[in-house]
Amino acid sequence: MSATTPLDPAKVAFIESAIEHGVLIFGQFTLKSGRISPYFFNAGLLYSGSLLSATANAYAKILASSRIPDFDVLFGPAYKGISLAAITAVKLFEEGKEVGYAYNRKEKKDHGEGGNMVGHPLKGRVVIIDDVLTSGKAIREAIAILNEHPEAKLVGVVQLVDRQERGKGDGGKSTVQEVEEEFGVPVEPIIALNDILKYMEQKGGWEKELEEVKKYRAEYGVEL
Repeated sequence: MSATTPLDPAKVAFIESAIEHGVLIFGQFTLKSGRISPYFFNAGLLYSGSLLSATANAYAKILASSRIPDFDVLFGPAYKGISLAAITAVKLFEEGKEVGYAYNRKEKKDHGEGGNMVGHPLKGRVVIIDDVLTSGKAIREAIAILNEHPEAKLVGVVQLVDRQERGKGDGGKSTVQEVEEEFGVPVEPIIALNDILKYMEQKGGWEKELEEVKKYRAEYGVEL
């Protein structure tokens, strides 16, 4: 995307809403990967009706317009993926598509219905719904859970944010590229780091934050 190409209005609205509500913030943050990041997307703050509605709309749009093939079940890994998958299933139903929704427990339940899975049985074509893709550790853990269910077939992954960081391999590929090659499925984000940078450049007033994010990308990122 060139410097003069306008950013998709839907992405602009999503980024502005995230900044306004403190979901997308700038500063110094330690990630699960151990990296110190100058920005952070906190999906745990998506707790109001308006934010959840906007997020569900964004997921539904990606599922309808991206490379994700047809599917039967949305799987939301605990914890943040649980609500994200649930609101997306509701939005898809409102748009005329009925799909199941499932999530895992962090701790296996030994009473009542038992087990570590809740919701629709994990079988058929499954799309994983989660928040932020950085090192790929969380998504690989989710896929490992899915692999415990032989009737389930992973057909895609949708994330809120792709940080566009280098993966664990030596080939200089992004985490998304590594996951796509490793598991043979498309991985689609609602927004990516390039979108955030594009927004900051076009909006103006973010010069200091923009410089820090670009430094971080130069060290850990992959330009796509």
